[in-house]
Amino acid sequence: MTIPPPAVVLLSGGLDSATVLAIARNQGFQILAMSFRYGQRNLKELGAAEKLAVDAGIKRHVILDLDFRVYGGSALTDDIDVPKGRDLKSTEIPVTYVPARNTIFLSHALALAEVSGAQDIFIGVNALDYSGYPDCRPDYIQAFERMANLATKAGVEETAPVRIQTPLLDLTKAGIISRGIALGVDYSITMSCYDPPYGDCLLHCGACDACQLRKKGFSAAGIADPTRYL
Repeated sequence: MTIPPPAVVLLSGGLDSATVLAIARNQGFQILAMSFRYGQRNLKELGAAEKLAVDAGIKRHVILDLDFRVYGGSALTDDIDVPKGRDLKSTEIPVTYVPARNTIFLSHALALAEVSGAQDIFIGVNALDYSGYPDCRPDYIQAFERMANLATKAGVEETAPVRIQTPLLDLTKAGIISRGIALGVDYSITMSCYDPPYGDCLLHCGACDACQLRKKGFSAAGIADPTRYL
């Protein structure tokens, strides 16, 4: 009996990471999920990540404690208002960008991959329907992959080069949702909101960038949106 190859999947609990999880499972990988409690104001996403991992039958789900609050500078970790109703066509990098977040997350995923014998790291970055974060661009991902293969034993020995898998990179939000629905993703248990209201663990504000993109994606895909908005 062939043992499925391991892969690390960064699992935030949001729509994109839930889709990436389904894609990795569909490709036959044995999933090692990794989430972060990094000082974000919205901890409801971690509850969603845990449920996604349990529902997917994942045997190992690492939740790592970090504290980005010591750096500040982001509406997700600092005492800064989350923008609501922002023009998504704006080219300005919004204050919800968390400095160095994907670099730090991918570095931890790289460590887990190296000790687990995984060559593949999945991350749900997107360069079409997104808020313009610099660490979601193809050039960044390619550069990190090159660095990863300079920084690991397997990469240097060329026995098992690391691959940063970004299956959503060139998809619209509608395309992401359609792909997820085809793979059986239950989006009603995902949490995308940057500033969720108190109370209901999956209630979304409906007006932050993430909520706007989520609404737009379901509408463009012609799929009923299961999300509860304020």
